[in-house]
Amino acid sequence: MEQDPIKGASVAESTARHLKDLIAEGTLSPGDLLLPERDLALQLHVSRPTLRQGIKMLEKDGLIVSTPAGRSVAPLGREITDPLIALIASHAEVVDDYLEFRATTERMAARLAAARASAVDRDRLSACMERIDRAHEQGNDREEAEADVALHIAVYEASHNLVVLHTMRALSGMLRQGVIENRETLFARPETRDRLYAQHREITACVLAGDVEKAGEAAEAHIHYTHSALNEIKAAEARLQVSLRRLNHGGLTAKHKNDK
Repeated sequence: MEQDPIKGASVAESTARHLKDLIAEGTLSPGDLLLPERDLALQLHVSRPTLRQGIKMLEKDGLIVSTPAGRSVAPLGREITDPLIALIASHAEVVDDYLEFRATTERMAARLAAARASAVDRDRLSACMERIDRAHEQGNDREEAEADVALHIAVYEASHNLVVLHTMRALSGMLRQGVIENRETLFARPETRDRLYAQHREITACVLAGDVEKAGEAAEAHIHYTHSALNEIKAAEARLQVSLRRLNHGGLTAKHKNDK
């Protein structure tokens, strides 16, 4: 069997370990489709039989799965599972708990990103902000909401903290499904949408400038504002429902003569 001259392990084991490292650091993301076997073997500089052995090790560990399109990284930690989302969403207090957690985590992630972001990270952050710029200018709420999530994930990646990255990537699934934060509802309010847009620009600018303190403050303030805006929308909706019930007496009384 081929041997890794440095580690003493088989090349298949070294190949599996290398792919594990790429998954752990976030280079390979859950759901990513791997290259076809021949191309992947060439890219990793190993034989196809050796690659197959390494892939089998990862499949046994549940890190690689076979799909109709080919082998891909398993959806581990990609997002909280649907049954758990439904369970969590049934508890009203979870929104406060979630945003409390995010305020602290976003502050830490932004501070770390400002201190650690590489040139590649900064390019990615700039690209995400440009995407938000375009969506905001075009008035595309859905695209701006998606770009918002992408920007936050780019900050997590730029933090170079693997626990932050994988934890927040998992929670980002909840953002996208609108269970915790209905971004489209937020962006439908012009004043809120403009305020969030300005906040995203400030976070990005502070991280790109390497200003650790201001980046953290901007990120935390953004989540606190989001929390406040969501509560305001919820309260306004509740007031509207009360007004509608009063309008027709809750649908529980006979129609008055003077009612039209």
